Order: sequence, then C-alpha cells, then structure tokens
Amino acid sequence: MNYARFLTAVSAARQVSPIRAMTDLLMRSPPSVISLAGGAPNPGTFPFKSATVTLSDCTTIEIGEGLMKKALQYSATPGVPELVSWLKELQKNLHNPPTLTYSPDQGQMELCITTGSQEGLSKVFEMLINPEDNVLLDAPTYSGTLAAVKPLGCNLIGVPTDQHGIIPQALKDILSRWRPVTAIKPEKNPPKILYTIPNGGNPTGASLTAERKREIYQLAQEYDLIIVEDDPYYFLQFNKPWAPSFLSMDVDGRVIRADSMSKILSSGLRIGFLTGPKPLIDRIILHMQVSTLHTSTFTQVMTLQLLQKWGLEGFLEHIDSVIRFYRTQRDAMLASADKWLTGLAEWYSPTGGMFLWIKIKGVQDTHQMIMLKAISNEVLLVPGSAFTIQSTEASCYVRASFSLSTPEQMDQGLQRLASLIIEERK
Repeated sequence: MNYARFLTAVSAARQVSPIRAMTDLLMRSPPSVISLAGGAPNPGTFPFKSATVTLSDCTTIEIGEGLMKKALQYSATPGVPELVSWLKELQKNLHNPPTLTYSPDQGQMELCITTGSQEGLSKVFEMLINPEDNVLLDAPTYSGTLAAVKPLGCNLIGVPTDQHGIIPQALKDILSRWRPVTAIKPEKNPPKILYTIPNGGNPTGASLTAERKREIYQLAQEYDLIIVEDDPYYFLQFNKPWAPSFLSMDVDGRVIRADSMSKILSSGLRIGFLTGPKPLIDRIILHMQVSTLHTSTFTQVMTLQLLQKWGLEGFLEHIDSVIRFYRTQRDAMLASADKWLTGLAEWYSPTGGMFLWIKIKGVQDTHQMIMLKAISNEVLLVPGSAFTIQSTEASCYVRASFSLSTPEQMDQGLQRLASLIIEERK
C-alpha cells in the first residue's frame, strides 16, 4: 500500500509534537529516571484522592490514591498503554487481522484510543479527504458523518443499500466510471475512500453479510480504496455467529476500523478506538496531538479497571446481556409496528443495532409530518431526509429508535404515528 497518496496536504504536513513525544517517553521510563522536562501539573495539588465505583452487580472497582494520581494526569496520545494492550488483545481474539504479522512499514495493525469513535472518524476524514475528492458512502448514512465530511468540500457519492447493506453490484457500477488502478492510464481523481456502517447501520438497521463484505473488499483492492469500517453496533448483533469484519479480511492493510464502548459500557465515558495500519494510525495520533492531546485518562483508567476485573470472558458475558436487552426491545417495536402500521408502512427486522427504518406509504416526504405535526402530537422520530447527502431531498422514510422507550411507550408512539400517516394521506 502506498499510503502517501491517500494523505491530505494538511495531514502530510503534520509533525510529531516534541512535548507529546516526551510524555510518551516518560510513561515508558523506569521510576529511577528523573524528569525535569515535563510541563505537567503536580498531582499533589489536585483535590481528588481516590474513588470507588459500584457496578450493576453490586461489586466495586477501586481507584486508589496512587492510581488516581495517574488517572488525573496527562497521558500518552495513543492511550493508556495497559488499555491499548487490552484492546489489541480483544481485536486479536475477535478479528484476528492478517496485518497482525506484518512489519510496521507494510501496514501492521496498530490501535489508538479516541474520545468516542466520533473523534476518531473526524481525524480519519481530516487525514484522508481533500477538497474535490470523491468519497463513497452508504446511502442513506449517519447524519454525524455527513456533518463531518460535507464542509471538507468533497464530492459525496451515495452507494445504494438494502436491508443487507451496500449492494456490491451498485458499488461496482459506480466504480466502473473509473479505470482500475492496474490500468495503464488510471482515471483522474478516482475515489480513495469507502465509508460504511456494516452492522445495525444508522439509520437503516442494515447489516452486511460476509459474502457482500468479501465482494466489497475485492472491489476495494481492484480500485485501491481505503475502507473506513465504522462499527459502533458490532456488539449489538442479535444473531450468532457474528459476521466477520472487514478488518478480519484485510490482507493489504487498507481497513481503518472504528469501535466504540458507548453502546455497551457508557456513552458518557467517551471511549472509542481506531484499529488500522500503523502508518495511518500514527498519523491520526499526530492530528490528536494538536487537538484533544488524548482521551480522558480518568475514563481510560476506570474502563481498564473494569475490563481487567472482568477479563475477556466477563466482557463477552456482559455483551450477551446487552444483546438480550436490545433484542427484546426490537421485538417489542416490531410487534407494535405490526399492530399499528400494517398497510400504512413497510419495514424489515434489523439483525443488529437500535433502529427501525420505516418506509411510509403514500407520503412522498416525511419531513414536515415529523418535524411539525408529530411533535405537536407528542411523538418524536427522525425524518429520512436527515440521513441523505442532500438534506433537501425528499424522503418517504422515518427512523424510530427502540433503545430508550418502554414497550408501552413504543406501542403508544407508533399508534400516534399511524394516526399521523392516516391524516397526512387524506
């Protein structure tokens, strides 16, 4: 992989911060080293001494005085080393990337911790997207991604999807506008990036099959694309075995994977992590050095204490309990949809995530119905236009979430939606 061709001018110009490099070095130094170099504040002046966190099973994790000093101090930009190691082992167990055995310059797997996966994605886009670049992405797609990439001045090309995610033939048809990279005379400005949410996608709830992922990866090889695998709902797949990830197929070092603890541990902790080829992860770290410096050390330490207490087996047991909850929630919403929306709308049962994507019959554009009438009828949903590349584009869809409401609230909410549809169609 020639990673240099993917970088923006801004990213290529980033250089290591000497102070940040010193911080990383200090964290790896033995206690005998006397440092007169750092500009870190003295933790003795901090008012926090220790903390005890009670878990849902009534056991506790302790952050004693010594660990608290570490938790309240600056940390290495890639993350607290022990947490980085734990997460690397997790990725090895779950995905076993082919790049584990590569040399660093070949694109060996590397990992860094980010302030939620959203920060990681924003740094990926800053690193890879120039003005006028052609960027491929799911259509429809996550509104937060659209908000991040639109101001970069790129050309967004939506790839049609269905309930199984990106349609490989549709992607192939789009890419056929350009010659493959193996052509003697490649086309100007070919796409460099394919962004996708492969499991329980937001907003559609769609999940890519293993077969489709293999086809898409082959197209990425043919046209030399980097795949940005945004997978915050990976741990909310309702059926086992879980679908293999793009990272698990990545023989070239062309996948950057974004994971998140938001849906399974806490959204407020803001713990996300990026996994990908070392040359690109190292460059993302340079972008972080001039913005957040690093993800909160305290939340990293608290997360590490929990994961070390649980171990991999305990972590996966917790995941199973989260899946059971969301599967029950999904089933409740599907039952209410059958009860109230049959004949008025169409939908399919999502195999992951927390969303139901509803196509309203006889309503060409749901925007006014949802943003004006639904609010006055005390039911909140999101109109499909929020997830389109052109927000003014008409959409007959609405997104309903089954994450927070009780089954009774979902039932009442969809009953109110049904009444709105009937009124709108008069």
